[in-house]
Amino acid sequence: MGIVWKHLLEAPRAPDWRALPRQGKRVMNTPAHLLLGVAVCARRDLPRTGTMAALGSLIPDLSLCFLAGISLFVLRIPPETVFAELYFSPAWQAVFAVDNSFLVWGLILLVGAAWRSAAAVAFSAAGLLHLAADFLLHNDDARRHFWPVSTWIFESPLSYWDSAHHAAVVAPIAFAVALIAGIVLWRRWDRWSVRFGVVIACALEAWVMRQWLVFF
Repeated sequence: MGIVWKHLLEAPRAPDWRALPRQGKRVMNTPAHLLLGVAVCARRDLPRTGTMAALGSLIPDLSLCFLAGISLFVLRIPPETVFAELYFSPAWQAVFAVDNSFLVWGLILLVGAAWRSAAAVAFSAAGLLHLAADFLLHNDDARRHFWPVSTWIFESPLSYWDSAHHAAVVAPIAFAVALIAGIVLWRRWDRWSVRFGVVIACALEAWVMRQWLVFF
């Protein structure tokens, strides 16, 4: 809490992303997770599975979005403090361990399958797909994916954002996969609202990939 109160008393300033050192940058690939999760886990004949797959794709990132958003834009804590210190704090990591646990999401999948709930299966499967991608593509910012059984963290040699871990190769591949998922969704549903969402998600993914390649 000392960090929070210290920066509350300082003059507000907008985050300067370009000034951050590499080790102070933490990013998410939420648009790609969303596109891929819905493309893989939703069924056209069961529209509710699309909504639930979208939620499952998003939830593993929501805690970081919330904590970082409050810290950066409400408390006005500098981004280097948020992403190089608070991100790795025991309190934040304890939150991430829960919503990024293979065991928690696997349990939800088992319960959904036992109840024969297509929506619950789509929700949990999309969440697990998100975790699988993160497990393979995060290095020093990886999380405890096997909570509560283990605190072990797998630091992948690959990263979709960190140029020190082959992001120059991985990022374009991640973008291509997201774009293919977007095309699948465009062809699967002809509702204008869905297609509009697909276009927005693909545009956001293109912007995110540019940030990785230019600034990271």
